[in-house]
Amino acid sequence: MPRFSADTRAEAVVAAPRADIWAALTDPALVADLTPFVRRITEDGDHWRWEMTGLSVLGVGISPAFTERMTYDEPRRIEFRHDPPAGTTERSAVEGWYELDEVDGGTRLVTALEITLDLPLPRASGRAVRGTMRKVIDEMGDRFSRNLLDHLGAEEVTPT
Repeated sequence: MPRFSADTRAEAVVAAPRADIWAALTDPALVADLTPFVRRITEDGDHWRWEMTGLSVLGVGISPAFTERMTYDEPRRIEFRHDPPAGTTERSAVEGWYELDEVDGGTRLVTALEITLDLPLPRASGRAVRGTMRKVIDEMGDRFSRNLLDHLGAEEVTPT
């Protein structure tokens, strides 16, 4: 089955303490609540199992589920790597990181991630699939950012 990937990177300065942002990003139930298209995140030790709601990519319905190994360098960096349980195959994966740095006026939050999906579509549809994936990623990122700011009672600020 063909594999398709799309990635994104975002950066913002948030008028909130780094500890508050860290606490939000390391709480799987809260991250699930803040992230659109996520049904639930189940924590099992250093693994988070993500279950997404139904999405459509070029008419193909999918409900991605994937397992991430979480590593923490508190209070500065969170990394997540696809790490499915032994003997299982997952058709979706996400890998990436968050970095949090204290700056004047708040916390610089930088994130990067790559999403990979195995889809029953021809390889020739790659450009269209990646375009659709990027639109979904952008929408998820925009809505997650708004939800996180609302949760923190904060706003994005222009660094000085």
